[in-house]
Amino acid sequence: MVLNAIREDAEERMKKSLSALHAAFAKIRTGRAHPGILTGITVDYYGNEIPLDQVANISVEDARTLMISPWEKPMVAVVEKAILKSDLGLNPATSGDKVRLPMPPLTEENRKELTRIAKGEAENARVAIRNIRRDANSDMKDLLKEKEITEDEERRGSDLIQKLTDANIKEVDDALVTKEADLMEI
Repeated sequence: MVLNAIREDAEERMKKSLSALHAAFAKIRTGRAHPGILTGITVDYYGNEIPLDQVANISVEDARTLMISPWEKPMVAVVEKAILKSDLGLNPATSGDKVRLPMPPLTEENRKELTRIAKGEAENARVAIRNIRRDANSDMKDLLKEKEITEDEERRGSDLIQKLTDANIKEVDDALVTKEADLMEI
């Protein structure tokens, strides 16, 4: 049925918006060390820009330190340079063939700024989900104009899309609450 196709498309696109939100939240660092904050950092690997996790093993040494072990010894300096060049504000410490990345504790001001960024990302996800709802409802209205579905089917479809939208926005809100709690935890 055509309505199911519209609903499935909307559901799939909303899930992608949630995935994008989770990826954005992973890049917002908390006081704890986790490899996700290095996502997006690329290193120069023989003339090509390669993601850091493809040239080194990234592990959590302790709650506040990441250990980066490049697979090739010459990459140690390149990895260190890439981290310094990134906008993460982290200072790597090289020891032999490994790079230690201590996470500085967050100040109250940093926490508030990161919370503000997280709220912005959550709002972007909500807007994306609402736009998907609008597109789905518009598709159903077009089908109604072309007399491919009845008014009752269109109303039922709109109700289903609204429930889907509400559920996804609730997931965004829940993810934001969790991230805020993470950021404000000392």
